[in-house]
Amino acid sequence: MTVCREGQVGQFGDLGHWALGLMLTSLMAVAQAQTAAPAAPAGPAADKDGRIRTQLNARNAVTIAAEIPARVATLRLREGDAFRAGELLVGLDCSLHQSQQRKAEAAVEAASAVVASNQRLSELNSIGALEVQQGQARLKEAQAELAGNRLLVNRCNISAPFSGRVAKRHVAAHQFVSPGNPLLDIIDTGQLEVQMIVPSRWLAWLRPGAAFQVDVEELGKRYPARVQRLGAQIDPVSQTVAVFGVMDGNQPGLLPGMSGWAVFPGRP
Repeated sequence: MTVCREGQVGQFGDLGHWALGLMLTSLMAVAQAQTAAPAAPAGPAADKDGRIRTQLNARNAVTIAAEIPARVATLRLREGDAFRAGELLVGLDCSLHQSQQRKAEAAVEAASAVVASNQRLSELNSIGALEVQQGQARLKEAQAELAGNRLLVNRCNISAPFSGRVAKRHVAAHQFVSPGNPLLDIIDTGQLEVQMIVPSRWLAWLRPGAAFQVDVEELGKRYPARVQRLGAQIDPVSQTVAVFGVMDGNQPGLLPGMSGWAVFPGRP
């Protein structure tokens, strides 16, 4: 028979109460987790008046990169400068490529003269068909080399694909660049695009061409806009869909990256 002293009995009694309390606490936590309601999916960023958060983006944003190894000869645009479509953005020093092009042009002239001479000799039965074919093949080879050199020379001058502004300049004049090196980041500041996320139930009435207004926070002004296209799919978790609109007309002062709120006056 084991005899426990008085101090030992008190120690085991406190341990039992502690274990019982821990078990009850765990059971209550499990019960609360099972009965708690699932978290609501995240919805669009809307305020109490039903406005939808929007952002203005450029319709075209391009990084101009070098296609050939060369030295930057012309680069007069700086960050923030505006340009027009077709205007020269970057000019590269292509003295070597231009020299190779002139050499290829001379090779084409020489091969053309040989082909013309062979044709006259062939009419006089002075040479065989093999010599005529070889001359024509050399002419085609020279023409192909000339076309490649012209392509390289055309890549020396980089023109603007659209009208816009310079967002960032990566190089400086007289700097040597390699193929793939970024030169300029350019953006189209013409007609800005409005991007927003709306509840998918809005598809019951929202259509391309619908008019709405945009409150631009940076300027504190309201501008007209219209829906251009709807997203291709609905987010099954948040039950939202992407909507893309455009600002109406030419709105000076608006810049890509500005944000605000879209207001749909005729929303049900």
